[in-house]
Amino acid sequence: MTSAAGRGSVDAVVVAAGASRRMAGHDKLAAPIGGRPLLAWTLERLAAAPEIARIVVVTAPDRLDRVRGAEWLPATVVDVIAGGEQRQASVAAGVERLAREPGGAGPERLILVQDGARPMVSPALVASVARATAEFGAAIPILVMTETVKRVAEGRVVETLDRTTLGTAQTPQGIRRDLLERAYAAFPPSAGPIFTDEAALLEACTIPVHAVPGDPMNLKVTVPEDLDRAAAQLLGLAASGGGRIRAGFGTDGHPFGPGEPLALGGIRIAGAPRLHGHSDGDVALHAIADALLGASGLGDLGRHFPAGPETPAGIASGELLAAVVERLRTAGDRPVSLDLTIVAARPKLGPRLDEMRSVIAALLGLDPARVNVKASTGNLEGWEGGGRGISASAVAIVESDR
Repeated sequence: MTSAAGRGSVDAVVVAAGASRRMAGHDKLAAPIGGRPLLAWTLERLAAAPEIARIVVVTAPDRLDRVRGAEWLPATVVDVIAGGEQRQASVAAGVERLAREPGGAGPERLILVQDGARPMVSPALVASVARATAEFGAAIPILVMTETVKRVAEGRVVETLDRTTLGTAQTPQGIRRDLLERAYAAFPPSAGPIFTDEAALLEACTIPVHAVPGDPMNLKVTVPEDLDRAAAQLLGLAASGGGRIRAGFGTDGHPFGPGEPLALGGIRIAGAPRLHGHSDGDVALHAIADALLGASGLGDLGRHFPAGPETPAGIASGELLAAVVERLRTAGDRPVSLDLTIVAARPKLGPRLDEMRSVIAALLGLDPARVNVKASTGNLEGWEGGGRGISASAVAIVESDR
C-alpha cells in the first residue's frame, strides 16, 4: 500500500498538552517571542508546508479556551481539543479527531505528529518526512550525534558507545493511518506501557520506521535557556549571522485607463476605473511580488513576466503573485510578513482594506495577522494626488533555508 506526499496530502497533530515542568514555573507554549506565543510560531511554520492540509492542536484542558480563541491560529487548524495525561493519549485524541474530517479516516492517509514546543520546524523538513512516510509507511527525522558518547554509572564512565549507530529523534514523525491503527490495536493508548514518541510505539509492534536526516535548527524548547536560542533564530538575530531572515522592497504605479472595474489588492472595485497595464494593472500585488522577489534575490516581476506575448494580456495579478510565491518556495524561501501601502486620491479605500488583507494573506499562505495593508489618500501631491492613477509600495520579510 503506497501513498503520495503532494500538496495537501498530509494531516498533522500538534501536541501541546505538556506541563512545562522544566521551565521554572512558566508555560513555555505561551512564552512570547517577538510579541507572539511560541505555539503560534510552531503552527505558522508547520502550516507553511504545502503538504499540510489540516491540523488538530491537542492542548491541556486549562489552555483549551485560550488557544481555541487565539487570532493567530492558521486557517489549516480545524480544531483545538483537550489532551490526555500522557503524550500517547493526546496523540490518539488528535488522530481520532482528524478521522472525522472528510477523507481523514482513509487507511493510506498520512499523519504527522509535531511537538508544539519545536517552533523552528521547517517546511523542508516536513516535506522530507512526508515523502519518506509515503514511501515507507513511517518515518522520523534523526539528528546524528557528533560528540563522543559515554555511558556513566555512579559517577564513573564505564563505556564509550559507538556514536555512528546513535542519533536523537525529532518531530514531525510520520505514520500512515493503517499502521498507526495496527499499533493502537496492540497497545491501546489509554492502557499499557508508556511510549516516549510514535516511533517507540511502532518499534514495539515491529513496524519498521525509516530515518531521514534531522535539522540542527529544529530545537525543542525544554528549559528557559532554549527560549533565548529560539528567539534569536526566529527573529533573525543569531550570532552566527546565518541570514535566514531577509527583507525586500517593491513599488509600482499605473495611471488610470479606460474601462472598469479597478483591480487592486487582489479584489475588484466596481465603478472605479481600471489601471492601465499589460496585466489587470493591480499595482498593490505587483509591489508585493517585487518585494518578495527582491528579498529572495530573484530579480523583479518584469523579468519573470515581461509585458509581451509570453505573458497573456489582461492576466490577473493574483496569478502572477501565486507564481512568484511558488518560485520562492522552489528556491527554499517563504513569506513571513508583509507591509503594504497604497497611495491614491480615489477611490475611497478604507472600507476595502480588510478584504484586501484577507485576499493577500491567502495568496501568500500567511495568517492575516502577518499582513498589514494601509492606504494614504489625503493631502497627496503628484499624479496620485491629482487622481490620475495609483501607486503602491511593499516591504516583505521572507525566511530562507539557503
